[in-house]
Amino acid sequence: MKNAGRPQAGEYGSSFQEYIDLAPEEDVVAALEAQSEETAALLGGLSEEQASQRYAPDKWSIKQIVGHVTDGERIFAYRALSIARGETTPLPGFDQDPYVANSGADNRSIADLAAELATVRRANVMMFRALSEKAWRRIGTASDNPISVRAIAFGILGHERHHVRILRERYLASTPRSA
Repeated sequence: MKNAGRPQAGEYGSSFQEYIDLAPEEDVVAALEAQSEETAALLGGLSEEQASQRYAPDKWSIKQIVGHVTDGERIFAYRALSIARGETTPLPGFDQDPYVANSGADNRSIADLAAELATVRRANVMMFRALSEKAWRRIGTASDNPISVRAIAFGILGHERHHVRILRERYLASTPRSA
């Protein structure tokens, strides 16, 4: 089933609202596929110097943001898989800061980080495509909040959009990009 429909009120906690709002599409799987290509094009135009920059000393580098988006997608996808398969045990939240601090993203090339993100996305698109309508609508608990599988998929889409917007507005707005 490609189109799960949009998540409804009660299918996710308030902390997920921003990400849902950033994903207005009806067909989340098609949007996830298209987004992967858009993000790959954006990241492919960055030099190593650009990808290592921070817009303020206490902010993540672009490489760290890409690593964070990848880590977040993996965690969200694990939650989606668990809930889709009928897991009833509440799934834990995660603290993003230790993940970023321990990722080693700044020691990797931007090309390698972008390729990893694209690979994770391809795997998740395949997983989402294979879900039944019943699985898409199944609700579990993650980070102490109810959440449906389809809300997680829309959240993955919105989470990446949130970070790409930050990249464009705060990191790349005044920086010339390589050809």
